[in-house]
Amino acid sequence: MTIPTTLHSAVSPDGTVIGFTSTGSGRPLVLVHGGTADRHRWAPVLPLLERGHRVHAVDRRGRGLSTDGAHYTIEREYEDVAALVGALARESGGGVDVLGHSYGALCVLGALGLTPHLRRVVLYEPPLNAAGRIPAEVVSELDSLLARGHNAEAVAYFFRTVVGMPERELDLLRALPAWRDRVAAAPTIARELRAADAYRFDPERLRAVTCPVLLLLGGDSPAPVQEDARVLARALRGSRVHVLPGQQHVAIDTAPELFARAVTAFLDQRQGVQQS
Repeated sequence: MTIPTTLHSAVSPDGTVIGFTSTGSGRPLVLVHGGTADRHRWAPVLPLLERGHRVHAVDRRGRGLSTDGAHYTIEREYEDVAALVGALARESGGGVDVLGHSYGALCVLGALGLTPHLRRVVLYEPPLNAAGRIPAEVVSELDSLLARGHNAEAVAYFFRTVVGMPERELDLLRALPAWRDRVAAAPTIARELRAADAYRFDPERLRAVTCPVLLLLGGDSPAPVQEDARVLARALRGSRVHVLPGQQHVAIDTAPELFARAVTAFLDQRQGVQQS
């Protein structure tokens, strides 16, 4: 029997309403998307993750089903994730699994110390040490494109210059239904880049984290991204790195079955995900 999609929301401490859709059945799994995206970016892997999980796909603040705060900081996003996890834990009576991608993974990382209700966590390439990697002129150009209403050009520029995405992968993203949602979310790009640039990783904040964490990494991802994964693995006790061979930052789109197998093997505590 097909479980219908339902709409829900949770309220963050600053009053922002965080909307999400829920599909599938089983243990709760929260999906937190990255920049230039909304909950629809998970469409390629959603049917695979729904097998055995009640999947809650979040719209981060400022897009889709969610409202926005008066003043943006990444710390508010940490609170958003923690508030949603807490609400789902109370509803289910148990721990909650969370999967975060890119900037969304950074938001999940910041939430690790804010809630005791996390069961297992998957982080796919959070921009751990982005400070200094993004030239000021790149953010200025994004500001200019967005001010002129060139949202699609701004998204493409972001993926080329910040993510370093090959044109073949960018062409794939443009062809997906979620591209229009990326274009709609474009006004959030610059503020999140500024937040990532200002972010300073503090391994001391992670010493008390006890839940198992899987760090997903594209085998063909740039060297700085791979170094981020190694740094994070050293800081998180009991974490492990799993490399997705031949992939970079968007394996959700380029290799959905490979991606979903790695995630579900870890969440379901099956064999098959080895440290690498």
